[in-house]
Amino acid sequence: MHLRAISYLLLGMLGISIGDTMIKMLSGDYALHQLVFIRAAISLIILMPVLLRRGITALRTSRLGMHILRGLMLVIANVTYFTGLASLPMAESSAVVFSAPVIITLLSFWLLGERFGVGRWVAVLVGLAGVVLVVQPFGANLEFAYLWPLAAAFGYAGFTTLTRSLGRTESAALLAVFAQGSFFVASLLMGILVGDGRFAGTGNPNLEFLLRAWRWPAVDDLGLIAMIGLVSAVIALSLSAAYRSAQASFLAPFEYSNLPLVLLWGYLVFGDFPNTLALAGIGLIAAGGMIMIFTESRRRARERSVGV
Repeated sequence: MHLRAISYLLLGMLGISIGDTMIKMLSGDYALHQLVFIRAAISLIILMPVLLRRGITALRTSRLGMHILRGLMLVIANVTYFTGLASLPMAESSAVVFSAPVIITLLSFWLLGERFGVGRWVAVLVGLAGVVLVVQPFGANLEFAYLWPLAAAFGYAGFTTLTRSLGRTESAALLAVFAQGSFFVASLLMGILVGDGRFAGTGNPNLEFLLRAWRWPAVDDLGLIAMIGLVSAVIALSLSAAYRSAQASFLAPFEYSNLPLVLLWGYLVFGDFPNTLALAGIGLIAAGGMIMIFTESRRRARERSVGV
């Protein structure tokens, strides 16, 4: 039943929801690329000793090109997501990004040759319907800005699919180090290009988050910033371990668990509370996961009966 893989994934989703909440708390004072740079640096400090317990040879890989491509997909997903947030409300942007599990299922079928039945498709679609009810983008006017979160969905789908492929030969620690290394390099380059604030002053709070100049962290923020790095390390390890342990298409619906977690932190930290439709959406998200578990257990039972 891949319970271990599901546990890793849920831990990763919890970490993502906490990390995003903390970054949002700091978004009014710091540049996004500065926070990502510090987060990646702290995460690498934590992850490298884990990886190097087996010696320097643990850094060796014969699939460097795929690691670089995977890191690029991860960076694209993050940059385009936050760029979309600069002009789109959070609900609409999140709804588009959460189409990623559907894309993951398609990529897993086309690129990885994974096979699955109608049950998995139903689970993904039910979960996606729940996402729509939670974020409620019903009154949105379509505009070209939606291409940004759509690009983020493709980027994350590509990242997850490549994680599954690389996980067949690479350790979870190595995957996590390459992911954080990608963030480190990309955010450093972005800091060099725009970190002096030369493009700031747009008046848009979201664009300011992307273009604001770097600054020394305030003493009161150091604990929160350090925690972001720690959580990032946990996310990298748990997601890498999850997608090494189970098919990407099987795990995809469980990524929807991030939404009720975001709703929880939104209520506890920012005072937001979901309405009736949002609560119904959470139920559909859970139903999608249950359908996936049920169909997977039936498939494995049939395989065992045939093998007997």
